[in-house]
Amino acid sequence: MEPLGDARQDRQATLADVAAASGVATSTASRALSNPTRVNVVTREKVERAAAALNYHANSHARALTSGKTRTIAVLVSDVTNPFYFDIIRGTQQQLKASGYTQLLVDTEESDELEDGMLHKLRGSFDGAILAASRLTDRRLATLASEMPLVAINRQTRGVASVFIDTPSGIEQALGHLVSLGHRDIAYVSGPVTSWPNEGRWRALLRAAEQYGVAVRRVGPFSPKKDAGAAAADVVLNSGVTACIAFNDLLAIGMLMRLRERGVSVPDDLSIVGCDDIFGSDFCNPPLTTLTAPIEQAGRVAVSMLLARLDAQTAGAARQTATLPTHLTIRASTGPAQPERDQ
Repeated sequence: MEPLGDARQDRQATLADVAAASGVATSTASRALSNPTRVNVVTREKVERAAAALNYHANSHARALTSGKTRTIAVLVSDVTNPFYFDIIRGTQQQLKASGYTQLLVDTEESDELEDGMLHKLRGSFDGAILAASRLTDRRLATLASEMPLVAINRQTRGVASVFIDTPSGIEQALGHLVSLGHRDIAYVSGPVTSWPNEGRWRALLRAAEQYGVAVRRVGPFSPKKDAGAAAADVVLNSGVTACIAFNDLLAIGMLMRLRERGVSVPDDLSIVGCDDIFGSDFCNPPLTTLTAPIEQAGRVAVSMLLARLDAQTAGAARQTATLPTHLTIRASTGPAQPERDQ
């Protein structure tokens, strides 16, 4: 066994250093540290003493080379600055930490090309992936699911494990609320055309409008950011509707700011409903009526589903889909339609 003091002090110790210091093969040192039950007690203790003396810390790449597992999960979000994803990230982080995994966070910047490219570029660095509000096509998403373990949040695609936040049902609740207030001409302020939930919400609104016998129209698309709210507010005002449902809270909050600048009273002149109930939606002026979604829970459930798929013993029985309900939270941004505007 080589003296431990002979190891170089000007660089981080490697697994090979630990093996040399303990007088065993590198593969044996790896097994002793990553799967102690596969070596005898004497060897394991010798390797552990060497690792401690050298201040050796295994990294995910080294573990991947020897075991094929990184114990890292990639979490891809469309816009890391969007508060909607804060709770997703918190939920995945907490669940992964409790399970002994590390989270690799990737911001895809609302780009399907970047999302696809990052999944391939980083493939050797993670065991599985969670895609929050993926911008990929159904065909591409299904192909990726056949190539790697993944779970999609806010997406329903055949062959892809998913956690679905049921905002379409919430949209129906929102329309029922507006109709009860006397609104008969309502706009949907559309989000990105590449957003799967955006299309689902619009279809749900069309179905509900037919049941209630009211008119709905679609305006946009708009970027799902607060800065896009000014343009959205101007378009909605020009449309002559008395109420609108926005793709998300950020867009709705941006609209509130623009309407206040223009001297338009909410909800007296226009009622607004948001979606997601992000942090701050109850602080804006007026507080926003919105669809409350179990966002953090979606992150936790996605991790549980993915880890079950990675577990060879339970992969066959792993759950394929989970649906989480939403509900309408009524605040001051919605009110009765004014007779002079209700044509």
